[in-house]
This record gives sequence, C-alpha cells and structure tokens, in this order.
Amino acid sequence: MRGFLRHQVRRMERVGLRTGLRWKVSAAIALVAGLVAIVLSLVVHNAARVSMLDNARELANDRLKMAQRNYELNRGRVFPYIKVDDPELPATLREKVERGRRASDVSEHDGVADIWAAVPVKDGHVLSLHSHLADRSTDMLRDLDQALVIGSVAVVLGGSALGVLIGGQLSRRLRKAADAATQTANGVTDIRVQEAIGGVVRDEADELARAVDAMADALRQRLEAERRVTADIAHELRTPVTGLLTAAELLPPGRPTELVLDRAKAMRTLVEDVLEVARLDGASERAELQDIMLGEFVTRRVAAKDPDVAVRVVHESEVTTDPRRLERVLFNLLANAARHGRPPVEVTVEGRVIRVRDHGPGFPEELLAEGPSRFRTGSKDRAGQGHGLGLTIAAGQARVLGARLTFRNVRPGGAAPGIPAEGAVAVLWLPEHAPTDTGSYPMLPTSGSS
Repeated sequence: MRGFLRHQVRRMERVGLRTGLRWKVSAAIALVAGLVAIVLSLVVHNAARVSMLDNARELANDRLKMAQRNYELNRGRVFPYIKVDDPELPATLREKVERGRRASDVSEHDGVADIWAAVPVKDGHVLSLHSHLADRSTDMLRDLDQALVIGSVAVVLGGSALGVLIGGQLSRRLRKAADAATQTANGVTDIRVQEAIGGVVRDEADELARAVDAMADALRQRLEAERRVTADIAHELRTPVTGLLTAAELLPPGRPTELVLDRAKAMRTLVEDVLEVARLDGASERAELQDIMLGEFVTRRVAAKDPDVAVRVVHESEVTTDPRRLERVLFNLLANAARHGRPPVEVTVEGRVIRVRDHGPGFPEELLAEGPSRFRTGSKDRAGQGHGLGLTIAAGQARVLGARLTFRNVRPGGAAPGIPAEGAVAVLWLPEHAPTDTGSYPMLPTSGSS
C-alpha cells in the first residue's frame, strides 16, 4: 500500500501538477479588472461627451433665440454668426423648420462634432447657427480619456498584484499540503497536513488538508490492521510448522522424507520472514549500534556465507551501525543475486557504500519503478523461486539502519531501452551519522544504467 502511494505521487509529478496557481489567479483578476475598467471608461467617456454636446446644443439654442429676437425687433438685422437661409443646412433640420418648429441637431464628420440650430421667422426666412464643439471641451474630453486610460492601467496592475498575493498565499498552502502528503506517502506517520499548511483563514485548502489527513488515518489503520492480522497468522503458524518439521525429521530416511523436510523448512522460513516483515512495518524496531570496519566486516561475512563471491574493498571506512541487521541486508541481497541472477556475483565496498552485482537479466521494471514488493518474485525471465520477501526485508532493515537501498540494471553504454540488461546492482548507502529514529532515511528505489 505504501509503495502504491509513492507510485501515485510520482505519477502525478510526471504529468505535471505544477500549475502556477498564483499566476492563474493573478491573470483572472487582471482580466476581470481590465474588462470592468474598459466598460466603465467607455460609459464615462460617452456620458461626458453626451453631456458636453447637450450643453453645446443648449448654448446654440440660446444664442439663436437672441438672434431671432434681434432680427424681429431690428427688421432683418442679424448677428455675424447667424446665417439666413443657409444652403448648407441639413435636410432633416430644414424639414422640421419648414413645419414652423425650432430645431437643433448634432452630427459628426471626420471626428468633429457639428452643432446646428435653426428657427423660422415671420417673414418666411430661416435663421440658422452652425458651430463646433469648443476646443476647451475637446481638451477636457481628451484629458478625461487620458485619465481613464491611466486609471484602467492602474486598476489592472493593482488587480494583478492582488492576484499574485492571494494566489501566492493559496499556492504556498497547497504546496505545503502536497509536501506533507508526499511525506505521508513515503511513510512518515507523524505528519498532519492541516498543521503543515497553518494559517488563520479557513478555506478550501483546509478542507483538502482535513480530507487528506482523514484518508491517511484510514490508510494507517488499514495497514496496521493488515500488519496485525499477518503477524497473528504467522505467529499462530509457528507452532504447527515447528511440530511438522520435528515430525518430518522422525520419518525414515528416503526421498519422500527429504521432500517433506524441504517443504517444512521452506514453510518455517516463510513464517519467520512474514513475522520479520510485520515487525518492520510496525516501525518499532531499533538498531543496536556498534562501531565496525565496514570492509573487514563485509569480507568476513561474505566469505562465511559463500566463498565463491568475490569481495573488493576500494576504500575502508569505520561506520556506526547494527551488525546483525547489516548482515541480514547483505545476505538477502546475496541470496537474491544467487537465486535470480547469474554468476559471478561481486561485492564492492567503497567507503560507506556496499554494492552487490550479479550478471543476470537484471531487476524487473516494476521493482525499479516502485521498489520491492512482498510476494513478488520477479519477472518472467527470472527463475521465479522464493516467496518474494527477501528484498522487502532488506529494504525494511535498511530503513532501521537509517540507510538507503537503491536498485538499477547494468546496460551497455548508449544501449536502447529494449536491449536486455547485463546484470543487476543493489546499492546500500550507509548514513554518515548513526540513525536517531526508525525510517529517518527512507528507501529510495531508482533505475539507471552504467
């Protein structure tokens, strides 16, 4: 289950969860602010222009009234700005005047507003006034447009800055939540996403954090329940398996007896391994530390286990670790190389690093991608023997030691991905300092070529 969670987290990272939330929020706010600013600017501009034109039309009507009064009192005398029967008078305005009405009109030609006012007089003539929007009004309208543009730009920039602040705060909270969830998926049990994101404001990020914490709690409870069931079953099997092995040893010599003894020993090994995995999953194991010379230790242990395995010490180093657990990891790696690989098997010690290499078909791609999985014995091109707990136990013991266990396949330089591997390499990286708690250096499965 834990390996599945790690795989899902890495898969989400590959498809690209880096969304740049702050920039999306900023762009959205800037877009809305820009649209609002444009609409308001157009409304204000049109309202100001209409108001100025209305004022200009009223002024033209007032001046025309004065001219009409002067024309009728002084028997045909007109002001200089007044024309009588102007041939350029617009047709629509002339029709209204011919019906005996005073009329005014505003038209626009080449961006210039023409203001017309006309009135019929008693002698049958038509007095008209033709003017343009005052330069002062045009300047005021131009200044207003400039102010609206500057205000719109300021609103967009301010909205963008506000979006960056709001989006940045939300993005930081979500990134903290993602980091905490990643640590939870990697097996860190004391991480709470809601505490990690912090903050005073309660928003959707807190709902997400609570949901992730609830999911993590449910998964932990399920894993713990599965671990307890596995441990209980294995514990209950120890007594009958031990009795079966004892009874098999009392059988008369022969091939059937050898087969029964072999299967009984395999069952006992399986039960002990399952119990060990259950203890490691419980995160209650602690290393009993000693100072050892790593090269000398590995050389002696490998020679006692399998004299045919070559050990090469490139650089000797003194380390503080648990010899029993280190031996367990080393022997499991050797057993895996002997069972699934091909000779020669080579062990190299360089400082705090131990490498175990075989010359077989390499590790399965699933193991390279997700790490060891219990009861998975390998791909089809391997022997398929064993119960698949060896590397799982090695990885668990490595975590107790605070070490890092990685896996990769050896391929020819520049070889295509489909070319078969020339061997498998398991690398144990012992920490520079003694581990302080279980799992402080989690196992990191990697793949590569050399």
